Amino acid sequence: FRCVQQGDDENGKTGVSLSKDITDVAGRTVKKHIATLGPLILPLSEKLLFFVTFMGKKLFKDKIKHYYVPDFKLAIDHFCIHAGGRAVIDVLEKNLALAPIDVEASRSTLHRFGNTSSSSIWYELAYIEAKGRMKKGNKVWQIALGSGFKCNSAVWVALNNVKASTNS
Repeated sequence: FRCVQQGDDENGKTGVSLSKDITDVAGRTVKKHIATLGPLILPLSEKLLFFVTFMGKKLFKDKIKHYYVPDFKLAIDHFCIHAGGRAVIDVLEKNLALAPIDVEASRSTLHRFGNTSSSSIWYELAYIEAKGRMKKGNKVWQIALGSGFKCNSAVWVALNNVKASTNS
């Protein structure tokens, strides 16, 4: 893909360069990743709706313009989205139809710590816990992006309630 490369600039300083097509590459990678993860975590109702629209699109090619985007909020209570930049959070918020509170931890982490790469998802989890939002049985989806181009997820289930921090 060559969308993220390490190299030296004209002054001999080592750095990372991002190609102009990184958003397209990232979008395709995340789409494939979500298509793989979705069937593992979504409720049957969402799987059926997706299947029906998928088959409808195959049968009536031009009549159905878009695939059904499953409601991941039916399976996930909290989202920890890679805080690599505002655009990353904005795109996932829009494409997954998330509410501002769903991406609050990601935006707050980006604001407070900047781009901490894929480790941002752990700061976000700590943010959710510190706010006292984590309840027993809640599911958390951590989604991180990396060079190469990679997309990784972890879905966790809270085993206990987590009390709000008095220091947050």
